[in-house]
Amino acid sequence: MSTGHVLLGLLTRGPLHGYELKRAYDHRLPQAKPLGFGQVYATLGRLERDGFVAPDDPDQAGGPERTAFGITAQGETELSTWLGTIEPPSPHVTSALLTKVTVALLAAGEQRARDYLVAQRAAHSTRLREYTKMKSDPDARLADVIAADYAIAHLDADLRWLRTTLDRVAELRQEISE
Repeated sequence: MSTGHVLLGLLTRGPLHGYELKRAYDHRLPQAKPLGFGQVYATLGRLERDGFVAPDDPDQAGGPERTAFGITAQGETELSTWLGTIEPPSPHVTSALLTKVTVALLAAGEQRARDYLVAQRAAHSTRLREYTKMKSDPDARLADVIAADYAIAHLDADLRWLRTTLDRVAELRQEISE
């Protein structure tokens, strides 16, 4: 994810200062990795340097001066280009889960790999139930439901892979031993 592009997207609704951008990010992407205030301000600095945002009138409403930023025409073009670019599927299989199973087979043996797969399957199942519950909450916001749908699909794929790999551990161990 490009934090800068997300901030540009949030600024299309009007100028915001860093605190408001952080709140808007948290509200619109409720299940995403939290964005720190320092990251917001550092990203705003880069966006301003690149001409994608410009300071608006400072706001001193009863507190310290806060500068709101608005998206520029150049920022609108950059955002449009980013939104129009298809994300290619990853050319590499990178996953901590895959790596740990492989290393468990190499270093610790078949039983350790099985134990890891069973424990990981339990953790995935627990998280799947949490997202399913979140999704069925009558007070859930649409952003939460969409994020839960995404997470559920990925957890389901991981669970299928864990089940298949657990069935293949003996074969994998033999292949690695050769």
